[in-house]
Amino acid sequence: MRPGTPQSSAEAAVLWLVNEVRRKAGLGKLRCDERLRAAARNHSKDMARRDFCEHVNPDGVTPVQRMSAAGYPDPGAENVARGQPTPHAVMTAWLASPGHRANLLNREFATIGIGVELGRGGPYWTQNFGY
Repeated sequence: MRPGTPQSSAEAAVLWLVNEVRRKAGLGKLRCDERLRAAARNHSKDMARRDFCEHVNPDGVTPVQRMSAAGYPDPGAENVARGQPTPHAVMTAWLASPGHRANLLNREFATIGIGVELGRGGPYWTQNFGY
């Protein structure tokens, strides 16, 4: 993600890539949920501001706690990444990781929220999944 790239454009590209991967695997599309997107964007901003890339933030807040606090009733899982410059690059990295790939291809998930924020370590990416 280059400086000046609209956040929503990168997020929309990731959503399209996620749904392409799922389509090729014979799975249904994930719908974007605004509550999950808010949780994902806030986590990406937090990671960029404090320069960390973890599921649990330095204050001990977990993905489920973040998604619940955003008002999402049935949180599922989270993927995070740092430094991949494009939506394609971050998707390639997630698909190469068994745990991240399993989240992307989980047939039980119905919704997703995607957040990206540019920081010192490059783009900080978050995907939040819900049932």
